Amino acid sequence: MEENVDDALLKVALIGTRGVPARYGGFETAVEQIGSRLAYRGHRVIVFCRPPADGTSERPPSYKGMDLVHLPAMRRRSLETLSHTALSVINPVLRGVDSAILFNAANSPLLPVLRARRIPTATHVDGIEWKRAKWQGAGRYYYRAAEAVAVKLSDALIADARGIAEYYREEFGADTREIAYGAPVIDSPRTDKLAGIGLEPRRFHLVVARFEPENHILEIVEGYRRSGSLLPLVVAGAAPYSPDYTQSVHEAAGEADVRFIGSVWDQELLNQLYANCASYLHGHSVGGTNPSLLRASGAGAAVIAYDVVFNREVLDGNGLFFSDPDGVATALATVREDPRAAWGMGERLRADIGPRYDWDDVTDRYEELLRDLHRVGVTRLRSHPSGRRRGTN
Repeated sequence: MEENVDDALLKVALIGTRGVPARYGGFETAVEQIGSRLAYRGHRVIVFCRPPADGTSERPPSYKGMDLVHLPAMRRRSLETLSHTALSVINPVLRGVDSAILFNAANSPLLPVLRARRIPTATHVDGIEWKRAKWQGAGRYYYRAAEAVAVKLSDALIADARGIAEYYREEFGADTREIAYGAPVIDSPRTDKLAGIGLEPRRFHLVVARFEPENHILEIVEGYRRSGSLLPLVVAGAAPYSPDYTQSVHEAAGEADVRFIGSVWDQELLNQLYANCASYLHGHSVGGTNPSLLRASGAGAAVIAYDVVFNREVLDGNGLFFSDPDGVATALATVREDPRAAWGMGERLRADIGPRYDWDDVTDRYEELLRDLHRVGVTRLRSHPSGRRRGTN
């Protein structure tokens, strides 16, 4: 009897991220949340992992039901992702894989290898990476070219935000599967770890971000200083490739009470920071649906976000917005003048975000896509454009 693909258990691969456990970034969070659920449903899930950024030497063979394959990567900003993915796509463990998800359009030049191995693949394109300040010259050209390759050679494209889907439709005439991330909801937040870093509940403002210009940490710090806030600004994050930008942020803080606590690997502490801040300031502007914003929203934080379509889509009216340091100062003044109203806004956001960004629903949509890829095979599930940008001959 012929197997019903709709009921079959699949062997799937999740390629192109740092891997799991998720210590860093939205892709890794998605892989852990989606991959573990797929594994629980009986699918065999293979995740390729890089050496952990925090320096730990653990190399577990499995995690939450997922099979882990640990491979090295070149520790250079421009080559780390691509070098690791290159080793992943030629690995023998991919033999017999039914379908795959390739994360990050920057990895798209390796799609021909997956096609040659007859592995139908969807590419999660992430944000509009070429707009990031860290990519200039050849780097920016590469990312723009990689977007075109992803459009031309992927069996499907995944966009995590409506704005990203619209970008690919307008730039290339390309269809995408719109599948956002999920948001963890914290109903009863704890506070016991805050004292260990000198903080009190509702007595600090919070930023969680990598130190990169498009995350607008500099504007947030300048706006905080102008606001005259009596509460400290806690900045959690690091800058492995941006020493000059980091220095400018520290200089902008001046004598203001800005506390740089570095990367926070303790996930419970991070949850407590989100859930107990007076406000969470989110400056991300080019990356689509951002997991840090979802996490703050699910924790009920009063969110002050940079004014772009991705952030407005997530907050859906339950937030304050800024576009420059003066806007940051104004929003902080609003929170200071009526903190209960700000916290109430956060509570409404938490109640609203769970049903809209649910990891089980997200996994259902990924499972459906993986089955579609397996059913159709290495072909085109959508109407593939040539890969040329509109208006380009």
